[in-house]
Amino acid sequence: MGDIKAKLLDAEGKIKGELELSADIFGVVPREGILNEIVRWQRARWRSGTASTKTRAEVRGGGRKPWRQKHTGRARHGSIRAPQWVGGGVVHGPKPRCYQFKLNKKVRKLGLKMALSSRALTEKVFIAEAFPSLDRPKTKLLKKYLENVGTNSALIILPQRHLNLEKSADNLPQVKVLAVEGLNVYDILNHETVIFDKEALSKIEERLRG
Repeated sequence: MGDIKAKLLDAEGKIKGELELSADIFGVVPREGILNEIVRWQRARWRSGTASTKTRAEVRGGGRKPWRQKHTGRARHGSIRAPQWVGGGVVHGPKPRCYQFKLNKKVRKLGLKMALSSRALTEKVFIAEAFPSLDRPKTKLLKKYLENVGTNSALIILPQRHLNLEKSADNLPQVKVLAVEGLNVYDILNHETVIFDKEALSKIEERLRG
């Protein structure tokens, strides 16, 4: 595999050069099975698992037979809280549970490399020397920056949290801003373009080589 390069951006989102990327991190051949398993693992961790329904034993009332067993001409019933009655218990309904499952750390790290490579190999990884200077949230400035890059679907990775930039992205549904610690496979695959702050790139390379 040849050299893998990313476009270098200035503070306005305009291309000013190229930067070579590490093939060990951005040149890994993506495998759909591994990426799918990691996305499933992430989504399972996000599930609250708090959905709950009441069984017939938990629904209030229904301690007395609604009518006698025989000679009424009606079907026999033992409780008005049986599942077939309105207001009765639920059969096989959800109960609080944990959906998480274990996934090997090496697999998670490999999946992150594959997700990044899937964007780098299609030239959808950019390196930013700087972002628009924001002393308060300003969606217009961020939108203009992304227009100069040539995308409206971007995951922006910073060395640490930047609240003004995060809030500037709130009204852009296909844009997300993350600190480098929050970088994950799901968000990479969910955005067309990944834009790294130069310092954040160094941190992610250090993290994935360790």
